[in-house]
Amino acid sequence: MATTLEHPAVQSALISLNVNGESKALELDPRTTLLDALRDHLDLTGSKKGCDQGQCGACTVLVDGRRALSCLTLAAAVKDRAITTIEGLAQADKLHPMQAAFIECDGFQCGYCTPGQILSAVAMLEETAGEHLSDAEIRERLSGNICRCGAYPNIVAAVRQAMGTR
Repeated sequence: MATTLEHPAVQSALISLNVNGESKALELDPRTTLLDALRDHLDLTGSKKGCDQGQCGACTVLVDGRRALSCLTLAAAVKDRAITTIEGLAQADKLHPMQAAFIECDGFQCGYCTPGQILSAVAMLEETAGEHLSDAEIRERLSGNICRCGAYPNIVAAVRQAMGTR
């Protein structure tokens, strides 16, 4: 005799997210990832769903200035913390220096990984705080972000330019 498992209805939760300097109140299933909250509930589609397993880095955002894989982070876990997406990196009409460097150095091809690459590079520069990094060190510190097109030499050049050491 087969039995069926009954699952009680999951209660939604009111979650306040501070995204790109704005407080957003969302009613979400508590199991909603930050990536899905950003893309599906806030229409911030810059963060990409690549592997959805935390292996490619396309979904990288900043949480309190530190890199976070939004596909592995529950939205409820970052309530009331400062979340920065690629859409919130520029100031008014002025691109962030890393964004400008990626454009100038052709640090992308298809562009799918670019938002995660840029946010990861921004966080890396904050982490290193003026430390001189070799190309190999830059590649290692950005190794959690995969570019399937292979634009790595130009990505490193863009990071170097943003660091002021090109």
